[in-house]
Amino acid sequence: MKNPMRTALGRVRATVLGWVLPGGGSGAGLVVHASGTVLTDQKLLRLSTVWACTRLISETIATLPLGINERTVKGKKPASDHWLHKIIHAQPNADSTASVFWEAVVAAMLLRDGARCEKLMLGSRIVGLKFLAPARLSWTRLSDGSKQFRYVEDNGRQRLIPNDRIWHIPGFSLDGKDGVSVIEYGAQVFGNALAADDAAGKTFKTGLLQTLYYKVDKWLTPDQRQEFKKEYVGSVERGEVPVLEGGIDVGAVGIKPADAQLLESRSFSVEEICRWFRVPPWMVGHTDKGSNWGTGIEQQMIGFLTFTLGPWLRRIEQSITKDLLSPTERLRYYPKFAVEGLLRADTAGRAAFYAVMVNNGILTRDEVRELEDREPLGGNAAVLTVQSAMTTLDSIGTTSELQQIRSAMRNLLGFEEEPKG
Repeated sequence: MKNPMRTALGRVRATVLGWVLPGGGSGAGLVVHASGTVLTDQKLLRLSTVWACTRLISETIATLPLGINERTVKGKKPASDHWLHKIIHAQPNADSTASVFWEAVVAAMLLRDGARCEKLMLGSRIVGLKFLAPARLSWTRLSDGSKQFRYVEDNGRQRLIPNDRIWHIPGFSLDGKDGVSVIEYGAQVFGNALAADDAAGKTFKTGLLQTLYYKVDKWLTPDQRQEFKKEYVGSVERGEVPVLEGGIDVGAVGIKPADAQLLESRSFSVEEICRWFRVPPWMVGHTDKGSNWGTGIEQQMIGFLTFTLGPWLRRIEQSITKDLLSPTERLRYYPKFAVEGLLRADTAGRAAFYAVMVNNGILTRDEVRELEDREPLGGNAAVLTVQSAMTTLDSIGTTSELQQIRSAMRNLLGFEEEPKG
């Protein structure tokens, strides 16, 4: 029979250490790798590849403009005056900017089972969002089946948060409801990488020497053994030149670093972790192998956007619609990330894209100027045009338009009157 006090103490200890017992919090259960290493998200971030992948994805998403759009009878347009737009676009709460807030949210989704935020309420209205650090958040299930969350503030004070104030954005899910623990499912990959790093650290600390042993041709007395350890043991590891006398010999045990393929193992760990996060190795500085996504930065960014960022962006957008907008507002408003900024590094490609959109009457010149953060000109710059004489769409084929074209041809050919036929 389980001891209730021991269970409670274990749950508190799990929360303090940053890992969470099953059924009692927001992250993985206690995961121990075969090497004996206890895996936590803090320990994973000490791996340079995990740090680089997490920063790359979270910072990229955090810098993408996110806002509320409106569906109208004339089409879709930004709804910057909507109450939720300022919260998700500029400042979710008094202490955080939008970029810092979304960095933390995406990092929790990448390293945990998802992210949880508190809805800051004024009456029945949401006036802000506060990110809840997973290591300080735990929950219990009440007798009615609902969840009650307990959060430890920066000053150490604990407070209870009702379930209806929690906004949960799950990560990758297998049951369609909750995200899976990245630490638990990636224990083999991350544990091997940590073990390889530890082995490399020990190897370089001892000057690339293997574990040594000392061989003596006779039994030693306790006093001789203590003196021997004081004088000889460790001298080789310290780089000293020992004087071997009285039949003493030094040998090595274990596998040589070259035979263990230590460097190759660490390189493979980088590729394994990148595969886990779905990040091309070259994007985190691992350039041993070339990218097969194409040579242009535009093609590479499109691949990164489609296969890596796209699922996370869609998950956040749908979660905002589901949990932060009312059923009536969902019919009219929707959140949207502006991903065009990821392609702005390719000047030639951007110019060609704009030319096609303007010449085919899809974008106006003022809309292009807005995408380039330039002031609109108004007038004809706000009118759709096509390549045919750069005229407006609603005037093509009209009598006045045909007369203008014929008049221009007469002037060009030098006719005083319109030629017959």
